[in-house]
Amino acid sequence: MTKPHGYTFVELLVVTALVLILASAVLPMARVTVQRTREAELHRVLREMRTAIDKYKDAVDHGLIGGTQIRVGSEGYPPDLETLVEGVPVQNDASGRKLKFLRHIPIDPMMKSTDWGLRSYQDRPDATTWGGQNVFDVHTKSEGIALDGTKYREW
Repeated sequence: MTKPHGYTFVELLVVTALVLILASAVLPMARVTVQRTREAELHRVLREMRTAIDKYKDAVDHGLIGGTQIRVGSEGYPPDLETLVEGVPVQNDASGRKLKFLRHIPIDPMMKSTDWGLRSYQDRPDATTWGGQNVFDVHTKSEGIALDGTKYREW
């Protein structure tokens, strides 16, 4: 009598159970990896925008931007994020050259939009709304909690 070829039903059940166990262990790790990647991207874009805000402030302080470009009470900070993208004319430069500080407003990786939370120099540190005088700081509007237990809004 010849031996039949193939797998028995019990062998198939065992293999299927092992594959399901391995898959259930991999899925949470994949979710954490995706969240960690989004958090790293959030750190990067916040640093990029804050650096642009600081460069704008330095340009004002060094007299590269002035005159009608600077609003009274702005403390030398940009009026909005769009100003960092559009640029401002250089003081005493007849060529019309503009200083630009960002190529574009980055997308918030947590909210998947360019709608950022803003804070002006005159706002209280714990303020939840933007006063509108200038852009001193930027943060995500996400209410989520990071892997380290902090709120994304507080970054």
